[in-house]
Order: sequence, then structure tokens, then C-alpha cells
Amino acid sequence: MAAYGLSSDVMQGDLEPLNLLARALFGVPTSMVSVVSHHHTFFASRVGISVCEVDRHISFCHSTIARDEPLVILDASQDSNFYDNPLVTGPAHVRFYAGAPLIGPSGAAIGSFCLLDTRPRKAFTPEDVANLKLLATLALDKMELRRLARAQQASDNRFRQMSDTSPAGIICADHEGIICFWNQGAEAMLGFSAAEAEGQSIDFIVPHRLRGSHGGGLKHVAAGGKPKLVGQSVELWALCKDGSELPIELALSMWQDEGGASFGAIIRDLSGRRANEERLDRLAHRDHLTALPNRLVLRQRLDEVTRAQVDATLLVLDLDGFKQVNDTLGHSAGDRLLQDVAGRLLSATGPLDTVARLGGDEFAVILSEHDVDQGAGTVAERLIQLLSAPFTVDGLAFNLSASVGVAHYPSHGKQTDDLLSAADLALYAAKAGGRQRHCIYSPRFREAALQQHALESELRHAYESGEFRLFYQPQIDGDGRLMGAEALLRWDHPERGLQSPAAFLSFLEKSPLAIQVGQWVLQTACAQAAIWRQDAPGFRIGVNLFGLQLHNGNLAAEVRAVLEQTGLPAANLELEVTENIILQQNDVALRMLRTLYADGVSIAFDDFGTGFASLSLLKRYPLSRLKIDQSFVRNLGQSREDAAIVRSIVHMAKAFGLGVIAEGVETVEQQERLLAKGCDELQGYLHGHPMPALSFASQFGLADRLVREIAA
Repeated sequence: MAAYGLSSDVMQGDLEPLNLLARALFGVPTSMVSVVSHHHTFFASRVGISVCEVDRHISFCHSTIARDEPLVILDASQDSNFYDNPLVTGPAHVRFYAGAPLIGPSGAAIGSFCLLDTRPRKAFTPEDVANLKLLATLALDKMELRRLARAQQASDNRFRQMSDTSPAGIICADHEGIICFWNQGAEAMLGFSAAEAEGQSIDFIVPHRLRGSHGGGLKHVAAGGKPKLVGQSVELWALCKDGSELPIELALSMWQDEGGASFGAIIRDLSGRRANEERLDRLAHRDHLTALPNRLVLRQRLDEVTRAQVDATLLVLDLDGFKQVNDTLGHSAGDRLLQDVAGRLLSATGPLDTVARLGGDEFAVILSEHDVDQGAGTVAERLIQLLSAPFTVDGLAFNLSASVGVAHYPSHGKQTDDLLSAADLALYAAKAGGRQRHCIYSPRFREAALQQHALESELRHAYESGEFRLFYQPQIDGDGRLMGAEALLRWDHPERGLQSPAAFLSFLEKSPLAIQVGQWVLQTACAQAAIWRQDAPGFRIGVNLFGLQLHNGNLAAEVRAVLEQTGLPAANLELEVTENIILQQNDVALRMLRTLYADGVSIAFDDFGTGFASLSLLKRYPLSRLKIDQSFVRNLGQSREDAAIVRSIVHMAKAFGLGVIAEGVETVEQQERLLAKGCDELQGYLHGHPMPALSFASQFGLADRLVREIAA
């Protein structure tokens, strides 16, 4: 390592562009070239970190140089070799690391080219590894140039020995500009043998068209003139034996030899490096799957729009139904579908427009001034129609739709971030409005988003301050006996009073807070039911689940813990899920529900018949009973269609061995018709509104003293 003469930041200028490229390519905050000494690891170049060196034995580089291939640690806090490392547990908080060893010509490890992040990664693909190794090779090239430049100042024998091992071309010329040394690297690169080159003038390697500028300058330096290029690396063209021209990087050194100036040049073939640098540039700016510009390029184009202050329109598109392709045929089929989507978008936009992929199934289009004049709404509808035509993947036809958010510059945002935010808000409005449509940004979208943010803060405060309440609505059998109750969430707002679910539930369902609130509902309802079972042993409590509770994978364990803590038997708990929530879940949710069902917990489909679930779900999911939605009960005596639907649901439930309960029962006539059709239980205003626990206990003769303790 001493041959390189390396120390902290000594090659910052030479290596910094590679570090900056690595940050953009891999999306990490820190990139560095580390060098291992006896006791320390120091950084010859670094971006994104302030320290210059660390103790060798705690550095990740210490482990990297012991390997032939890159070392990748996706989450250091979970890695058995690094979880207690001071760089992980201390202020640096390193979670992700990827480092490629730097192996010198002698085979000895010098250090590593490495990436750091304070956030863990889910994956680091083989393509990522290949790109990291390529960057390490480019960094080693820079370091090798430094080694050879230093070696030129050593003895001639040592210089010749080292030059023979170097893949770089090394040329020396005397004070008259005559080539006196030409190594094997130069011969392999330019085609001339040492015998053909030595004794020639230095302009021998300069193309004829450039000899007036480069050749004279080199002779001037050789003759002792002011060495403008000495100590620098320049890129120029060199003449090959076959007459072709080769792009090279040339680093000049000069010394005094026997009273005259002599110089040496280290040359490297740039053709491969330029191709690699162009490839890396494409990777940093192009989506690898569709070859469309990526989010970075989109932001750059929007920055150009804002600087030029020209009218422009941004469209952000999100595919509806793409998840089904991934779930049905796998991610490789989904990738081919995204490529087809990219092709359709390009075919429908102009040559001056920008089509980019933002990630996942989200795309963006910047319309040129010409297309803006045509009308962004017209363009958006054209794209929606184009993407609604069937796609064919692996011989199967799939129908997608798209939602589009539209924002104009400068009326909807004068900065890039503002414009992107406006388009995202418009996209959200389009999806909320029914999908397969476009929305143009309106200030009311931002106001609504701010209100939602404020509501989220209020809901969190409500949870932490104990403002949520549970109301209970009775469930009655055909003989009028109390069978159980459904626990219903209410919000006792300190200023606005008791809030119905319509005021907050739709937002709470999408908030991460839903998991905590859902756990509180489960705990409270089961504790209440355990007390009421003392007077009504068969009492069953129904608890509605949020979709996020099924998504996080812990539901089965949480339900088991609550049942154990409260003493409520599994058979006295019924978990209610809607069809649409089920459709959004994966096999993990199915396994959890099957586990709970096997434990004895009942599973009910709530609002059955109003969603988009197929009948196959009745066969696939572990169900105990169906809840007929109140929309079918309301007009049971007046609508033949509703009566037919209720009859079909009851017959289907019986065929599957499921119980049936009807919601929204308000009249005796409805009750009689439902019982006549075979409905098992009833729930609705006829037998009781949702009510606080104390009122419920009073109405049905349950233990009042114990209920008060819960309410307190």
C-alpha cells in the first residue's frame, strides 16, 4: 500500500465523481473509497460522511478485504457479525453496507469501494453487485495511475519492473522529445512494438489532424518549456498502428535527467471506460425495466421548465388492477406488462413530451407546449382509453385501467416539488372518485389533504387521551333471546360531541393508527363480553377488523393473547370482515384467519352482497356466518329483487353450513319475512340502537356493578 502514497482524502478530487455517481445510482447518502492500514481504515475519498478514519477492527472494510467478491449487509442490526458493532450501535447508525474489495496488481487487498446507509435494504440485486464491482474497477484504475506516477520517481530498474506488470501504456521521452521507453501495455493498446516506437518523435502517437496543437505542445514540454500539463490527467486522441484513433487518458510527469528535462506518460484506453460510464449514466437516469427516464430525470426536466418559465403540464398516472397480474402470473409477467404500458404511453405522446416511470405501476408525462394547447384533459382521457384496451400476457388477457392526476405550470405550482405534489393530490382525487378517470388539480385538494392531516393528528390525540368509546348493538334470535352484540366504535370529541363512524372511520381505516385502535377495540370488547357471560353464558361479541390488522401478520397472536388475558372463550368471539377488505389481503391473512377459526373463533362476512367478492371466497375462507347488509333488508317488503337476494344469501349460507344474521331490521314485518326465509338472527333498531355498555346492561338485565367498573 505504501507504493500508492495514500492518506485521508489524498485522492478526493480524482475519486469524488465516482462517489457522487454511486450515490445517484444506488440511492445512498454515503459513498467512499476506504484504504486499510495496520491499525486504521482511512478514506482516500468520501462523500456524505465527515470522519476521515476509523479503527480497522470495527470497520466493515476489514471484513470486505478478506473476500474476493463484494460484501453486502442488508441490515447490520440483524447481522450476527455486526449487530453489536460500534458503527451500528453508535452515532453512525449504519444499517446497510455494500463494499467491493480493491485488489492491486500484486493480488493484495488495498481497501474497498463501499456504500453506507442508515436505513436497511430489502434487496441488493446481482445487477447492483455488478455495478458496484464496475465502480470499484474504475476507482482502482485511478489509484493505479497514482502508483505508477510515483514509481516513475524511483530507480529505472524498479520502474521497468513495475511497468511490465501494469496494463497501462507507459511512454518515456528524453529532452529532445524522442521516445526512449515503450512498455508492453502501450504496444497492446496502440499496436506499435517497442522497436517501432522507440527512437521516434513524441508526436508519433498524435493523429495527423491534431499534430499542430498536441504534438508541438509535447515537444515544448520535453524541451523544458513551461509544463502546463504536468501533474494533470487529460483526455485526448492517440494514433494506432492500423490508422484508427483511440480515446486515451494521459497523465504526464517530468523530471530532470542529466541536465535536461525528460518526461513520462501513463496512458489508458478510455473506449471501454467511456462505454461503462455511459452505461452507468443510463442506469442512474433510466428505469432499468422500461428504459424510460426515471424520477431523477423527471425532476430535472421539471426544473428546466421552472427555470425557463414556460407553460407545461404534468400528468401522473397510476394503474388500477396491476396487482392482480402480479398475484396471478408472478412478477416477471408483471414486468412485461409494465413494458407494454410504457410502449403504449410512448406511442400516444409527442416527440417533445417526456414519459417517465416513477416506480411500481406509476408513470408520469410532461406535455410539451403543443400538447398543452390541445388540452391536458383530452390527452389524459386518450391515455386512459389507450390503457383500458386489453393486454395479453402469457396468452392471458388482462384489463387494466388508469387514474390520472393533472397539474399545470405555473398556475398549480411554481417549483418542482409543488407541481409534483399538486399532480399527486389530483391523482388521489381521481382514484377516490372511482378510478379510470382524470382530475385536474384544485386548491381544495390541498385543503382536503391538510384537513386529513389535521384529522389524523386529532385521531391520534383521541386514542392517547381515551376519547374513543364502544357502543353495543344487540343480536337476537327468532325467539327474541339475546345471543350477543356487535361492538361499534364511537368518538367522544371534547368539542364536537359524540361522532358517528361516518365522521372518521373511513380515514382511520387507512391510517397506521388503525392497528392500535383495532387492538384497543378487541381488548375492550372481549373484557366486556367476559363480564356479561357471567349472566349470559352463551353471549357472543362481534368485533370489526380493520384491513391493516390483517395485513401486519400479528392478528392471530394478538387475538390469542387478548382471549387469555380477558378469560373469554374463543367460541364467544366473532371477528367481522368485509368482502372488500378480504380482497385486499394475501395468503398471510388467510393463514391467520384459518388459525383463529381452528381455535374456535367465529369469522363473519359483514355487509355481504355489497362488495366485489366472488363466491369462491365462501369456499376458500374459513367462515362461520354471513351478515346480510341492511340495504337489502330496508325494502324487503316492497322490492322483489331485494327479497330474491336475501333468499339466495340464506340458501347459499345453508349450503355452505354457515349461519345468517340480518342487519338493519327496523320493523316487525321485516323480522317476520327474514325468519320465514330461514334467517337465524336479527340486528337492528327493532331490538335496540347501538348503546353504551351501561345502557346495554340495563336493557338486558346484565350485571350492572361489573359494567360500571369497566366504564370507569
